[in-house]
Amino acid sequence: MPRRRPGALRAERGTYDGRRPPAWAWELPPVDRLSPDATAAAHWARPGRGAEIADLLNRYRTFLSGPGSPLLLVPSECPACPGCARDDVAVVRDDLGDLYRELPPVARTALGRVLRGLDAQFRRRTLPHPVPSAGGWVDWSGRPRAWWHRRLYEGD
Repeated sequence: MPRRRPGALRAERGTYDGRRPPAWAWELPPVDRLSPDATAAAHWARPGRGAEIADLLNRYRTFLSGPGSPLLLVPSECPACPGCARDDVAVVRDDLGDLYRELPPVARTALGRVLRGLDAQFRRRTLPHPVPSAGGWVDWSGRPRAWWHRRLYEGD
């Protein structure tokens, strides 16, 4: 009697083996400029993450589409509140980086491609901060913050 293949058994049980998302993940809305494979993987990895990635990419693109050059970052008025903190594009980029690390390989590669293009535009359209602020470029653990935090803000 032939042995049943492991993939067939997992498909019956409804478990995901990391290679192909289930059918329901393909029916969810697309994520901004990600391939259908990457979108389905993002939805499958964590339900609701696809919509969050789309929202963050939209916020990042909105900042970059602003008029004038150079663009100045705007700090959020209420950085303690998670929703208001995303008014600062540096926080948006932090959140995109966190989501990037959580995604499966297919979605991570696609999102990385999109982020590289947006980051290049961000570097080109913003100015580096000329003078380091005292303690402003390290996070709560003492590690240096990412390069996008070291850009010129309004009022600096």
